[in-house]
Amino acid sequence: MSKHPEAETMVREAKDAIRRHGVTRAGMKEVLSSLEVLAKQTELWTSDRFHDPKPDELQVRHFVREDPDQSFALYLNVLRPGKKIFPHNHTTWACVAAVAGQEHNALHEITEGGLRIGPAKLRKIEEIVVEPGRGIAMLADDIHSVEVKGDRIVRHLHFYGLALEAVSGGIMFDPVKNLAFANSIGVTTTR
Repeated sequence: MSKHPEAETMVREAKDAIRRHGVTRAGMKEVLSSLEVLAKQTELWTSDRFHDPKPDELQVRHFVREDPDQSFALYLNVLRPGKKIFPHNHTTWACVAAVAGQEHNALHEITEGGLRIGPAKLRKIEEIVVEPGRGIAMLADDIHSVEVKGDRIVRHLHFYGLALEAVSGGIMFDPVKNLAFANSIGVTTTR
């Protein structure tokens, strides 16, 4: 559970959407809509409550809440310009809504290989700039990459069907080497 009653309201709405639609594009669209409402409450996500990355770091991920079974996990990611994340899947559904700043996401499809370790090629199919009022919703096998451009720190809510610390089997892709490898959760979550 969370110290943020506003987050609990969003989670109840998300669970209701999934009960009605299942983990589908329609269901995720509703979950994202609820998350975007929460992200608009910018006073909840300030740097005095959730610190920025240290000067020598590009990212800090803050834990906000999860259910006792580690489902419905919410984080606040704070990213500095220059942060890049290779294309990857999450093995669980994911929604991202912006509190402040822009995160450039690209969605990819596999053209050779598959969701397994080894040779693989991707093709970029869509670019989405996640910014206040425009988020992104993904299913478990969707593949996306992230880049923070510009000169502003980004503060975005990331909401997952299962906590990143509990997810396994994710794949990350190096598009230059045309190689897929095991995905790790990257930075350690601040709790």
